[in-house]
Amino acid sequence: MSNKTILSIANQWFDAFNEHNLENLLALYHDHAEHYSPKLKARKPETKGLITGKPALRAWWKDAFHRLPSLEYIPQNFIANESSVFMEYVRFVEGEENLIVGEVLEIKDGLIVSSRVYHG
Repeated sequence: MSNKTILSIANQWFDAFNEHNLENLLALYHDHAEHYSPKLKARKPETKGLITGKPALRAWWKDAFHRLPSLEYIPQNFIANESSVFMEYVRFVEGEENLIVGEVLEIKDGLIVSSRVYHG
């Protein structure tokens, strides 16, 4: 896949996330995609931070959008190659301190197969 295609998927990801459009967000993921996040580990320790599959992704993001109606990701930088993109963004939630986040999306056949979030 070209870097342009990978970056297009990253931009679609931000659009869907910031619109809190769960269906558009999930459409970018493979049915058996994995997602790792320190926030997930903190809120749902039994997962050890890792969930797999669209039903788990749906439940996680549906809860986040419900709990955090002002949640927004503000893109800062992208670095892409033929199969992945590293995205740096600011996590904004009204009333909370902004958080700088790094996230890697691994993409195969036009769908995200794995996402991994990094922050302090």
